[in-house]
Amino acid sequence: MAKTHGSDRPQATAHPAEIVREYGPFAGSDKVAGVTHDGTRVWAATGAALVAFDPATGETRRTLERACDAGTAFDGTYIYQIAEARIDKIDPATNQVVASIPAPGHGADSGLAWAEGSLWVGQYRDRKIHQIDPATGAIRRTIESNRFVTGVTWVDGELWHGTWEGDASDIRRIDPQTGDVLERLEMPGGVFVSGLESDGADLFYAGGGGSGKVRAVRRPRRTTPPAA
Repeated sequence: MAKTHGSDRPQATAHPAEIVREYGPFAGSDKVAGVTHDGTRVWAATGAALVAFDPATGETRRTLERACDAGTAFDGTYIYQIAEARIDKIDPATNQVVASIPAPGHGADSGLAWAEGSLWVGQYRDRKIHQIDPATGAIRRTIESNRFVTGVTWVDGELWHGTWEGDASDIRRIDPQTGDVLERLEMPGGVFVSGLESDGADLFYAGGGGSGKVRAVRRPRRTTPPAA
Protein backbone atom coordinates (compact mmCIF):
# COMPACT_ATOMS: atom_id res chain seq x y z
CA MET A 1 0.00 0.00 0.00
CA ALA A 2 1.53 3.30 -1.10
CA LYS A 3 1.44 6.29 1.25
CA THR A 4 1.85 9.92 0.21
CA HIS A 5 2.61 12.72 2.66
CA GLY A 6 1.31 16.16 1.78
CA SER A 7 2.24 19.65 2.89
CA ASP A 8 1.43 23.28 2.12
CA ARG A 9 3.63 24.68 -0.61
CA PRO A 10 4.73 28.31 -0.16
CA GLN A 11 3.33 29.08 -3.63
CA ALA A 12 -0.09 27.53 -2.99
CA THR A 13 -2.75 29.98 -4.16
CA ALA A 14 -5.33 31.02 -1.56
CA HIS A 15 -8.38 33.16 -2.28
CA PRO A 16 -11.88 33.64 -0.89
CA ALA A 17 -14.46 31.03 -1.88
CA GLU A 18 -17.18 32.46 -4.13
CA ILE A 19 -20.50 31.08 -2.87
CA VAL A 20 -23.04 31.51 -5.65
CA ARG A 21 -26.11 29.82 -4.16
CA GLU A 22 -27.41 28.07 -1.05
CA TYR A 23 -29.92 25.23 -0.82
CA GLY A 24 -31.81 23.92 2.20
CA PRO A 25 -32.24 23.17 4.99
CA PHE A 26 -34.30 20.26 3.73
CA ALA A 27 -37.58 19.10 5.23
CA GLY A 28 -37.10 16.90 8.28
CA SER A 29 -33.35 17.48 8.50
CA ASP A 30 -30.96 19.84 10.24
CA LYS A 31 -27.64 18.61 8.81
CA VAL A 32 -25.89 17.66 5.58
CA ALA A 33 -22.98 15.22 5.47
CA GLY A 34 -22.08 13.74 2.07
CA VAL A 35 -22.94 15.31 -1.29
CA THR A 36 -22.84 13.90 -4.81
CA HIS A 37 -24.06 14.80 -8.32
CA ASP A 38 -25.62 12.37 -10.79
CA GLY A 39 -25.28 14.60 -13.84
CA THR A 40 -28.68 16.18 -13.29
CA ARG A 41 -29.49 16.30 -9.59
CA VAL A 42 -27.51 16.94 -6.44
CA TRP A 43 -27.86 14.35 -3.67
CA ALA A 44 -27.41 15.34 -0.03
CA ALA A 45 -26.95 12.86 2.81
CA THR A 46 -28.96 14.18 5.74
CA GLY A 47 -28.42 11.37 8.23
CA ALA A 48 -31.62 9.41 7.76
CA ALA A 49 -32.38 10.14 4.10
CA LEU A 50 -30.71 10.92 0.79
CA VAL A 51 -32.36 14.00 -0.70
CA ALA A 52 -32.04 14.68 -4.44
CA PHE A 53 -32.72 18.24 -5.57
CA ASP A 54 -32.65 20.21 -8.80
CA PRO A 55 -29.69 22.62 -8.59
CA ALA A 56 -31.40 25.06 -10.96
CA THR A 57 -34.49 25.50 -8.80
CA GLY A 58 -33.62 23.96 -5.42
CA GLU A 59 -36.74 21.80 -5.66
CA THR A 60 -36.54 18.37 -4.00
CA ARG A 61 -37.01 15.64 -6.61
CA ARG A 62 -36.56 12.43 -4.61
CA THR A 63 -36.03 11.26 -1.06
CA LEU A 64 -34.56 7.84 -0.23
CA GLU A 65 -34.87 6.81 3.40
CA ARG A 66 -31.47 5.36 4.09
CA ALA A 67 -28.76 5.59 6.77
CA CYS A 68 -26.33 8.18 5.41
CA ASP A 69 -24.16 9.83 8.03
CA ALA A 70 -21.04 10.67 5.99
CA GLY A 71 -19.72 10.74 2.40
CA THR A 72 -21.70 10.05 -0.77
CA ALA A 73 -20.52 9.21 -4.31
CA PHE A 74 -22.01 8.28 -7.70
CA ASP A 75 -20.33 6.02 -10.28
CA GLY A 76 -22.74 6.70 -13.15
CA THR A 77 -25.17 3.97 -12.06
CA TYR A 78 -24.99 3.43 -8.32
CA ILE A 79 -24.77 5.65 -5.26
CA TYR A 80 -22.12 4.74 -2.69
CA GLN A 81 -22.94 5.86 0.82
CA ILE A 82 -20.98 5.73 4.06
CA ALA A 83 -23.17 4.51 6.90
CA GLU A 84 -21.41 3.97 10.22
CA ALA A 85 -18.51 1.56 9.54
CA ARG A 86 -19.57 0.41 6.06
CA ILE A 87 -20.02 1.71 2.53
CA ASP A 88 -23.34 0.73 0.93
CA LYS A 89 -23.75 0.44 -2.84
CA ILE A 90 -27.30 1.61 -3.54
CA ASP A 91 -29.45 1.32 -6.65
CA PRO A 92 -31.10 4.77 -6.72
CA ALA A 93 -33.98 3.47 -8.85
CA THR A 94 -35.10 1.04 -6.15
CA ASN A 95 -33.32 2.24 -2.97
CA GLN A 96 -31.97 -1.30 -2.54
CA VAL A 97 -28.48 -1.99 -1.20
CA VAL A 98 -26.83 -4.29 -3.75
CA ALA A 99 -23.50 -4.66 -1.91
CA SER A 100 -21.62 -3.39 1.14
CA ILE A 101 -17.91 -3.16 1.96
CA PRO A 102 -16.09 -2.14 5.15
CA ALA A 103 -15.13 1.52 5.36
CA PRO A 104 -11.37 1.98 5.86
CA GLY A 105 -11.79 4.22 8.91
CA HIS A 106 -14.10 1.73 10.65
CA GLY A 107 -16.63 4.47 11.40
CA ALA A 108 -14.22 7.44 11.44
CA ASP A 109 -14.75 8.15 7.74
CA SER A 110 -15.88 11.43 6.18
CA GLY A 111 -15.86 12.23 2.43
CA LEU A 112 -16.40 9.88 -0.50
CA ALA A 113 -15.74 10.20 -4.23
CA TRP A 114 -15.68 8.00 -7.32
CA ALA A 115 -12.87 8.35 -9.88
CA GLU A 116 -10.60 6.17 -11.97
CA GLY A 117 -12.51 3.01 -11.05
CA SER A 118 -11.84 3.56 -7.35
CA LEU A 119 -13.54 5.00 -4.32
CA TRP A 120 -11.67 7.79 -2.53
CA VAL A 121 -12.47 7.99 1.18
CA GLY A 122 -11.63 10.82 3.54
CA GLN A 123 -10.74 10.10 7.16
CA TYR A 124 -11.55 13.19 9.16
CA ARG A 125 -9.39 13.26 12.28
CA ASP A 126 -6.73 10.95 10.82
CA ARG A 127 -6.17 13.57 8.08
CA LYS A 128 -6.04 11.02 5.28
CA ILE A 129 -7.58 10.15 1.94
CA HIS A 130 -7.63 6.48 0.94
CA GLN A 131 -8.02 5.13 -2.57
CA ILE A 132 -9.88 1.84 -2.15
CA ASP A 133 -11.14 -1.06 -4.22
CA PRO A 134 -14.92 -0.55 -4.60
CA ALA A 135 -15.57 -4.30 -4.64
CA THR A 136 -13.59 -5.29 -1.54
CA GLY A 137 -12.70 -2.14 0.39
CA ALA A 138 -8.97 -2.96 0.15
CA ILE A 139 -6.80 0.16 0.42
CA ARG A 140 -4.79 0.80 -2.74
CA ARG A 141 -2.93 3.88 -1.51
CA THR A 142 -3.14 6.66 1.05
CA ILE A 143 -2.60 10.41 0.81
CA GLU A 144 -1.94 12.24 4.08
CA SER A 145 -3.13 15.79 4.69
CA ASN A 146 -2.13 18.35 7.31
CA ARG A 147 -5.77 19.29 8.02
CA PHE A 148 -8.89 17.39 9.07
CA VAL A 149 -10.33 15.96 5.83
CA THR A 150 -14.05 16.22 5.04
CA GLY A 151 -15.49 15.89 1.51
CA VAL A 152 -13.48 14.60 -1.46
CA THR A 153 -14.02 15.08 -5.20
CA TRP A 154 -12.24 14.76 -8.55
CA VAL A 155 -12.80 17.05 -11.54
CA ASP A 156 -10.77 17.39 -14.75
CA GLY A 157 -7.99 15.27 -13.28
CA GLU A 158 -7.78 17.47 -10.18
CA LEU A 159 -8.20 16.11 -6.64
CA TRP A 160 -9.96 18.48 -4.24
CA HIS A 161 -11.01 18.00 -0.63
CA GLY A 162 -12.74 19.96 2.08
CA THR A 163 -11.27 20.74 5.48
CA TRP A 164 -12.93 21.62 8.76
CA GLU A 165 -10.73 22.24 11.75
CA GLY A 166 -11.53 24.53 14.66
CA ASP A 167 -13.35 27.59 13.33
CA ALA A 168 -11.86 27.43 9.81
CA SER A 169 -12.82 25.54 6.68
CA ASP A 170 -11.59 25.53 3.11
CA ILE A 171 -11.70 23.63 -0.17
CA ARG A 172 -8.26 22.70 -1.42
CA ARG A 173 -6.72 21.25 -4.54
CA ILE A 174 -3.88 18.85 -3.85
CA ASP A 175 -1.33 17.06 -5.96
CA PRO A 176 -2.62 13.45 -6.07
CA GLN A 177 0.93 12.13 -6.37
CA THR A 178 2.62 14.10 -3.58
CA GLY A 179 -0.29 15.34 -1.47
CA ASP A 180 1.05 18.91 -1.64
CA VAL A 181 -1.56 21.67 -1.38
CA LEU A 182 -1.72 23.60 -4.65
CA GLU A 183 -4.71 25.89 -4.18
CA ARG A 184 -7.17 26.82 -1.43
CA LEU A 185 -10.64 28.36 -1.49
CA GLU A 186 -11.16 29.87 1.96
CA MET A 187 -14.72 29.71 3.28
CA PRO A 188 -16.16 32.68 5.20
CA GLY A 189 -16.02 32.59 8.98
CA GLY A 190 -18.64 30.30 10.46
CA VAL A 191 -19.23 28.53 7.11
CA PHE A 192 -17.97 24.96 7.07
CA VAL A 193 -17.55 22.17 4.52
CA SER A 194 -18.72 18.64 5.25
CA GLY A 195 -19.39 16.83 1.94
CA LEU A 196 -17.95 17.96 -1.39
CA GLU A 197 -18.75 17.20 -5.01
CA SER A 198 -18.12 18.78 -8.41
CA ASP A 199 -20.75 19.19 -11.11
CA GLY A 200 -18.04 18.31 -13.64
CA ALA A 201 -17.84 21.93 -14.76
CA ASP A 202 -17.60 25.22 -12.85
CA LEU A 203 -19.20 24.47 -9.49
CA PHE A 204 -18.56 22.56 -6.32
CA TYR A 205 -21.44 21.53 -4.09
CA ALA A 206 -20.39 21.70 -0.46
CA GLY A 207 -22.35 20.19 2.39
CA GLY A 208 -22.71 22.61 5.28
CA GLY A 209 -22.78 20.25 8.27
CA GLY A 210 -25.07 21.44 11.04
CA SER A 211 -26.38 24.36 8.96
CA GLY A 212 -28.43 21.82 7.01
CA LYS A 213 -27.44 23.58 3.79
CA VAL A 214 -25.65 22.76 0.55
CA ARG A 215 -23.68 25.61 -0.98
CA ALA A 216 -22.66 26.01 -4.61
CA VAL A 217 -19.07 27.30 -4.72
CA ARG A 218 -17.46 28.48 -7.95
CA ARG A 219 -14.41 26.53 -9.10
CA PRO A 220 -11.60 28.82 -10.27
CA ARG A 221 -11.38 29.17 -14.04
CA ARG A 222 -8.13 28.32 -15.77
CA THR A 223 -6.61 29.65 -18.94
CA THR A 224 -4.15 26.75 -19.07
CA PRO A 225 -4.40 23.20 -17.66
CA PRO A 226 -2.85 22.72 -14.19
CA ALA A 227 0.57 21.12 -14.07
CA ALA A 228 0.48 17.35 -13.68
